[in-house]
Amino acid sequence: MSTASQIIEKIMKDPAGLSLLVVHAHPDDETLATGPLIAGLADSGAHIDVLMCTRGERGEVVPGVLPAGLTPAQLIVQRERELETACDLLGVRKQYFLGASPFRAPAHQGRHYEDSGMEWVTPTLAGPAADASENSLTSSSKNEEIHDLLNGLHQGTGFGGANHNWSAVISYDDGGGYGHPDHVRAHLIAAAAAKKAGLPFVQIVSNDDAITTTDSSTASWYSRDDVRTRDVVIEALRAYRTQLSVLGTASDGTESAEATDDLHIRHVGGQRQEIPQRIGLIPG
Repeated sequence: MSTASQIIEKIMKDPAGLSLLVVHAHPDDETLATGPLIAGLADSGAHIDVLMCTRGERGEVVPGVLPAGLTPAQLIVQRERELETACDLLGVRKQYFLGASPFRAPAHQGRHYEDSGMEWVTPTLAGPAADASENSLTSSSKNEEIHDLLNGLHQGTGFGGANHNWSAVISYDDGGGYGHPDHVRAHLIAAAAAKKAGLPFVQIVSNDDAITTTDSSTASWYSRDDVRTRDVVIEALRAYRTQLSVLGTASDGTESAEATDDLHIRHVGGQRQEIPQRIGLIPG
């Protein structure tokens, strides 16, 4: 059995043949947080599967993109479609949801874990939304979620029908990327399930050192300096047209979907984000 450090070294130098399960909280996180990693590794001969913990039910919607009066159930279907499109573009072999087979503990009916939402408790600490439902990821039993994830890992490592033989599990560090409580919960359950399954756990370094105990100075940074990978990531981002916009800067300094210079992401709330290019990895 390889260690997490050995898995990271193989990711950096010779990823062909690796089989990795990447655990994320909401649709679009796989592209925003690990798009270049997934696309680059898939292009290099690794097998990448994605496990999504929720369907991003509480994500805001870009105005005018969807018909007025869309129901919550219809929004979930839209999020699922966007995730499927993005994963196909990135080269993901298969995508799963926590609480659905095989990632559901035996003798339990299927479970739909919901987006917890987010609100800032302090300048560096986020919590779930005050009205998060009892079915939200952070309100549900952490042990139940761990056993759901563990069941899928057992099936994927040869104990059942999936037989994906995952080499390692990848998810956020304890800061959850930018502090979202669902990301932090995904870290906790992924780390615990990987340990119980005897699989290496690799952490994605958070964007802000203030929200994590991870020492980013020891991270290995994955990047692919090629146009093909960048184009794939941009197209996968564009699959999430209900949640974000990929824009360029026109000659007069305004943002435009048609401009090709200075491409960047504009989120529903107005926040600008650069197109992801480098992913920091550290042993869990």
